[in-house]
Amino acid sequence: MTVLTTVQRLLFSSTPSKGGSVSSTTIVHGARDRRQGLRDNRKPRPTPPPHNPPLPIRLPAHPLKGKASATAAAKDCTLRNSFQPSFVAEGDFVIGGIFPIHYNQEMPDQNYTYRPPPVKCNGFDPRAFRWVQTMRLAVEEINYSSELLPNHTMGYKIFDSCAYPLTGQRAALAVLNGLSEDDSPMCTGASPMLAVIGESGSAQSIVVSRLLRPFRIPMISYFSSCACFTDRRKYPTFFRVIPNDDYQVKAIAQLLVHFNWTWVGLLRGDHEYGRFAVQGLLRELQGSTVCVAYQEMIPLLYNTQRALEIMQVMRSSSANVVVVFSAEGEMTPFLRDYMMQNITGIQWVASEAWVTASVFTGREFYPYLGGTIGFGIRKGQITRLSDYLQTVNPQRYPNNVLVGELWGALYGCNPFPSSANHLPICSGQEVLLEQHSAYMNTSSPRVAYNVYKAVYAVAHSLHNLLLCQPGNGPFENNSCAQINNILPWQLQYYLQEAKFNIAGEEVNFDLKGDSVPYYDIINWQRGTAGNIEFVNVGLFDGTKPAGEELVIQEDKIMWAGHQSEVPVSMCSPSCPPGSRKAVRRGEPVCCFDCVPCDSGKISNQTNSIECMFCPEDFWSNKDRTACIPKEVEFLAYDALGIPLTVISVVGASLTIGIFGVFFYHRNTAIVRVNNSELSFFILFALILCFLCSLVFIGEPTFWSCMLRHTAFSITFSLCISCILGKTLVVLAAFTATRPGDNIMKWFGPKQQRAIIFSCTLVQVVICAAWLIDAPPYPIRNTKYERSKIILECSVGSSLAFWCVLGYIGLQACLCFVLAFLARKLPGNFNEAKYITFSMLIFSAVWLAFIPAYISAPGNYSGAVESFAILASSFGLLFCLFAPKCYIILLKPQKNTKQHLMGKEKK
Repeated sequence: MTVLTTVQRLLFSSTPSKGGSVSSTTIVHGARDRRQGLRDNRKPRPTPPPHNPPLPIRLPAHPLKGKASATAAAKDCTLRNSFQPSFVAEGDFVIGGIFPIHYNQEMPDQNYTYRPPPVKCNGFDPRAFRWVQTMRLAVEEINYSSELLPNHTMGYKIFDSCAYPLTGQRAALAVLNGLSEDDSPMCTGASPMLAVIGESGSAQSIVVSRLLRPFRIPMISYFSSCACFTDRRKYPTFFRVIPNDDYQVKAIAQLLVHFNWTWVGLLRGDHEYGRFAVQGLLRELQGSTVCVAYQEMIPLLYNTQRALEIMQVMRSSSANVVVVFSAEGEMTPFLRDYMMQNITGIQWVASEAWVTASVFTGREFYPYLGGTIGFGIRKGQITRLSDYLQTVNPQRYPNNVLVGELWGALYGCNPFPSSANHLPICSGQEVLLEQHSAYMNTSSPRVAYNVYKAVYAVAHSLHNLLLCQPGNGPFENNSCAQINNILPWQLQYYLQEAKFNIAGEEVNFDLKGDSVPYYDIINWQRGTAGNIEFVNVGLFDGTKPAGEELVIQEDKIMWAGHQSEVPVSMCSPSCPPGSRKAVRRGEPVCCFDCVPCDSGKISNQTNSIECMFCPEDFWSNKDRTACIPKEVEFLAYDALGIPLTVISVVGASLTIGIFGVFFYHRNTAIVRVNNSELSFFILFALILCFLCSLVFIGEPTFWSCMLRHTAFSITFSLCISCILGKTLVVLAAFTATRPGDNIMKWFGPKQQRAIIFSCTLVQVVICAAWLIDAPPYPIRNTKYERSKIILECSVGSSLAFWCVLGYIGLQACLCFVLAFLARKLPGNFNEAKYITFSMLIFSAVWLAFIPAYISAPGNYSGAVESFAILASSFGLLFCLFAPKCYIILLKPQKNTKQHLMGKEKK
């Protein structure tokens, strides 16, 4: 301790700061007088035994005089300067308190040519001053309690850190020196400080905790939420009554996702609290839909130029939501410059460090900060706090500079005429009213309630320590702590095990020194007087299962700009159902373009990442939002099927009509000469050919698929076989007119029938083999046009199908060759010419059919085949029978044997 005190005196040899020039004597005596008046009604408390002093360590006054004697060192070691506390009270057990009573400071110009001036603290914070009074109230309640620490008192030593780590370090060093540094020029005793209540900011707490660590003095923070403190190796003596920031960033991440704020800005202070909080939030947002538009940092030593640069980024960004992890001290000058720039429309999301800061409740802040939402510390109730705050006035503390600054902040006047400020003089008898919310707002204390719980945690731990029974203690050999020499680390053991109830809330610490993770959701709304009021609109309970922690009453929220609708903050508009997000190259995933889903894919949710394929028998609707059954298509009786049906019926009817004409004129020369039996066979086959095209129209079935191909092949084979027979007969007939030829005996009626039967039988055998091995069958074709299901017939065996066509083609070729040979035979009616033409048409039709059939899409392949059947049938019908009908019906005079044989007399 002597080493630390000497180092402190060497480092801080300057005059007292503005916040540290309070006379401790007056405050101590005032505290003593109050306690004395109330102790008469209590049990007398024994005088605490003196501390056992450790062996003193003496250091020379100058570091270079290491060989000087101890006596000389003690004589030369004098207190060059001191850092006076703001409030002091004696007690059996003394605890320290460090609070940011000022939120800003001016660093002195240090050129090392003269003694540096003191650090000047600026910006008196009535809210933090209320926290100080809460600690004093808690100690006073404990001292007057007959149940907690009976016959013992607690004392305190409270310092101002000015919300700055270096000043917090100085306060921590001063805390370690006991109640007074002026009692002795040489520190020879151990520090009587058992615990420290503090600090506010995480950056200050890191410094203080590191200073207290070698002395194993426990520290309970009321406002430091940095997640870094969970590392017990670095901060083994750190406790806190505020939730860990890991829970806060989790809560904020859930809040952003809940309101679909996918494009946000981040603003933080230049300290560990802001750094760790931002890192935690970014970690929580990984894998979510929220992206960060920008990250900016408010400098620890506030700089207006840098602040204006930050505001320009905020103004130019499309992010309308800004999440802020900063302390009240940095935010105060920043927000005043923000208001000067007249920037509006920002939806602030505040961390617990400033979401309940009373300094921002003035009516001038509402146009710029109204609608702010954030997570605040759980509020509690301190029944005597309001009355206790009323007792703090200039008359009671005539020499306390902080009380004078409080009057200056609340009334704008100076109650101490002897002070050097330039405010108008006032009596100091002004009444503290509820309108002074920065100080008197005790309806829902939050940070003050944390201070209250921290003091009671120390008291309960001390109480449990004093109840220890020798032989049943937790320390070595089951020993207990010595009441007259309690070591801080012994208190820490009981602090770790502490569990007590205060105002209905259970207070305890986990193994990392953290408390229960619970937040109120605070919304800044306009009050009746135009000022800002903090309205509770929900809660976050970290002890609940995942997904159930956040509870929000959205109907109670008032948003930025005094709007009742949730503000929108996104880089790109949401992609509606029927589209998907396409991330822009080089930009965050929240910046994207909306691309319509391809055909056959849908998205039925907003902001879909991928479009989903529809099932096989379904297709996307026009808007690409739902899968609907595919349209089933086949050659039906519609715009394509009806004309084919009409043509088929007309062709069959015409063939039947010709059949009737031939049958009526069956005894005439032209019918008899051209072999009437074969003509009737051909007409019958053509009727079947016309009718078989109807099988291709309608929904394909198993039987219709087998029938359409086999009927077509057999009927056409029958027709061509008849024509082949007629051709052979014509050729034989004209050849038989030569003397000595007896060829007609081979082409009699029986032989003709045998030729027709045998030629047709070959086709029947091929079709039978086809049907047995791989018959045609109906299929649902989805490959050609994916949006439709095309019902068609698969040929089953392609080889059999092309064999059928090939055999018909072979018959037609043979017929064509024979007819071509007989084309110049004598006679006025040489039927071989017409057979030649009919075979040419037939061949041309079916040669054109092959590529058309192969390339025809879907149900059009059936239409092509049906059209080929009709076209070739009409070609045969007209080429073979039109000339005959012409003579029969229009030129009956030529219907004689002489005319047909060319022997007619001229």
